[in-house]
Formats: sequence, structure tokens, C-alpha cells
Amino acid sequence: MKDTNKENIYPNIGQSWGILGILVFAGLLFSPLIKLINKTPGSEFSTLIYYLIAMGSTLGIVHIIKRKRTGNNTYDFRLSSVKIMTLVCFATIAIQTGIITPIISIIPMPDFMKVIFTGLGVQNRLSSFLSLVIAAPILEELIFRGIILDGLLKNYSPLKSIIISSLLFGISHLNPWQFISTFVLGVFSGWVYFKTKKLTLSILIHLTNNLILFIGIYFTDNKNIVNHTLIESYGGLLNLIIITTIAIIVALGCIHILRIEFNKNANKMVST
Repeated sequence: MKDTNKENIYPNIGQSWGILGILVFAGLLFSPLIKLINKTPGSEFSTLIYYLIAMGSTLGIVHIIKRKRTGNNTYDFRLSSVKIMTLVCFATIAIQTGIITPIISIIPMPDFMKVIFTGLGVQNRLSSFLSLVIAAPILEELIFRGIILDGLLKNYSPLKSIIISSLLFGISHLNPWQFISTFVLGVFSGWVYFKTKKLTLSILIHLTNNLILFIGIYFTDNKNIVNHTLIESYGGLLNLIIITTIAIIVALGCIHILRIEFNKNANKMVST
């Protein structure tokens, strides 16, 4: 049931686009920091420091607006059962393997993007781990699920809210390859958040996906990955078919079991 007092709900669709604008503006505003930090000791952490400042300032601004508009400044960081968290992790890996990677492989990658992607492998591992696996899942999920989706769900239907928040999440990454990945995972993460209202599960989905990316960057040959076709990367057409088929089955199976678990928990709450 949606809150009928719309004045105390934040954000609506227009305000959600405004949040995206704040995020992009902060990214541009603080971008000179990278060059400045690169001239000082500890320059290997320049990207991490820049990210924390740009994303952190965006979160701070939007959080203050939300608190003033709604009077609510809390987020649900409660843990779920081990079963649900495990299913969420397996579903994320399966979605990335069986759906996202095959779709992304269809889109040609220009040489300058290949240079950027392969260049990630020479960056400081600790800095990249902290950025990709720790900071991004927490800060981005707070913004896109904890604030944007949470507000949209109180204004609009679940489907509309999840699609819009996922679309904004994808656009915020500013390239088509990450857009596909973040949009698809945003839909999954949004559905999980809608069912549970637990931001920890959305963070876990994001963390699992980025951990896979981190492992791929630092423990495989990036040059071969970006220059090989998907069939070559999977070791042949038969392997590709088998792996993607199994991954899709695992993803659907995990989502089905999650739906059952979410319904059980909802029924328990109603009965109590």
C-alpha cells in the first residue's frame, strides 16, 4: 500500500533524475583531484580517494534532502538468513555468467575502451579492491536502492519503480557495457529490495558481482579477454552453450526459491 501523503515522500521520478544529475556533476567537479593527488605521496590511491569524495558528497547531499523531506534518515542493514544470502550470491554469479556476459559480448568494444579495461589490471590492487568490492557496493546501493528505489516504491508500482531505478543506475556508469550489467543486476537487486527492504542484500548482490570483476581483472589476462570472442573465452561453442544454459537454470532456480522464501517471511510477518 502506497503512502498517500506524497509531500513526505522522496524522491519521485523527476527528483530521481535530479539525484543522477548531482552524481554526474560531483564526478565532474572533483575529477581534477585525481591529477592533484597523483602528484603527491600515496598517488596509487587517487582513484579511491576521488571516488569516495565524489560519491560520498552525492550521498551526503541526497541523504540530507531525504531527511528534511521525509523525516527519515535510517536504512535497514539487518542480515538475512544464510540460506537467502547464499541464494542471492549464486543467483548473481549465474545472472552475470549466463545473461549479462553473453549480451555484453555482442556489443563491439572500441580500442579506447579496451585500453581502459586492460589498464585496470596495472592499478594498485588494494585500492581497486577497496573501490570495487567495498566502497561501490555500499555507497551506490545506499543511493540507488536505499534512497531512489525506496522513495519510488512509495509513489509508483513496484515494476515501474524497479525499472526506473535500474535505468538510472545503468546510466550513471556512462558506457553501454556497464549499463547492461548494472541495469540487469539493478532489476534483480531492486526486486530483492522490494521483497525484503533489506539494503544488506542489495549490497551483497553488488559486492558479489564486483568481486567477480575484480578477480577477472587481476587474476586473468585482460588483453586476451577483451580481444577474444565469447566463444573463444568459453573454450568453444559447445562449452558456451553448456555453461550459459546451466547458468540460466541456476539463476531461475535461485530466484524461484528466493520467491518462496520471501513469501514465507511475508506470511510470518502477517501472522504475527
